[in-house]
Amino acid sequence: PKEKLDWRTRFKIAVGTAKGLSYLHEGCQRRIIHKDIKAANILLTEDFDAQISDFGLAKWLPDQWTHHTVSKVEGTFGYLPPEFFMYGIVNEKTDVYAYGVLLLELITGRQAIDSSQQSLIMWAKPLIKENKIKELVDPSLGDGYELDQLNVVVAISSICIHQSAVVSILNGDRNSLEGLKEGEHSVLKRTYSEEMDDAEEYNSTKYLSDINRQLEILLDGSKDTL
Repeated sequence: PKEKLDWRTRFKIAVGTAKGLSYLHEGCQRRIIHKDIKAANILLTEDFDAQISDFGLAKWLPDQWTHHTVSKVEGTFGYLPPEFFMYGIVNEKTDVYAYGVLLLELITGRQAIDSSQQSLIMWAKPLIKENKIKELVDPSLGDGYELDQLNVVVAISSICIHQSAVVSILNGDRNSLEGLKEGEHSVLKRTYSEEMDDAEEYNSTKYLSDINRQLEILLDGSKDTL
């Protein structure tokens, strides 16, 4: 059997992947949407530094474009956001959603789609909504994790997969960040209808900016850990 990764290593992978995505979306001369962020496409060095690989589906997105539209399914089931299936929309949020699924995989030790075709997101959402965070954790970790880090990673994963909640809840102020650090998952208390009501307010640039503010929590917290 494969050796299970400890929490410190999983956290390092989460941070490294976040840095890679931030570079693709904001650090390159032209925005790059990977379109196939998944566990199999995150390569690890001997020191478990994460490297995003396989750019076969990647798309350059001109600055003036808010999104790209595709007519056929591209990517991996289990990692694709709802708006992709509904409208064929591809932008930074496509990668961010997949990153949220990847975080859930790191937390739970489960696959995005298991052998019975059950979706990890469908399994995890009720537990997150009821704040049963410890029930999400991979049993192989036991108590071998930092609770503050776990709360932050769970909160960021939920933000990534709950999409439009970011627009109305996250304003980038320190109070919001501190609330997430303390495990106050207010982002999860919204109903599905509220999510849909906010969908039209979406702005890709603002969404990515808000997500990146949250990813900074991971980067800040990693300084004393990695």
